[in-house]
Amino acid sequence: MQYLVLAYDNDDEGAPERRMESREDHIKLISEYKEKGNMIMGAALLDDDGKMIGSSIIVDFLNEEELHEWLEKEPYVLNDVWGEANIMPCAVAPSFVK
Repeated sequence: MQYLVLAYDNDDEGAPERRMESREDHIKLISEYKEKGNMIMGAALLDDDGKMIGSSIIVDFLNEEELHEWLEKEPYVLNDVWGEANIMPCAVAPSFVK
């Protein structure tokens, strides 16, 4: 099942620094899941000044349990970068999926 994950960074003073400190590990984990076919697309959410303030990721997992297994490993979750997150089922148009 495909899911859209919209995760907004915490807005405390240290959040941008935690994001940058966690970014390499986040990208590494996303790349591992991309190779397995679980990651369809991802993009940083930006404010009007171009500063990263969150993430949008479309994933494909067999079920919510697998989705939550990924989130339990996600550096942005583990390092308190993401605060509010909205996760909803979605269906990506076949022409966008390889």
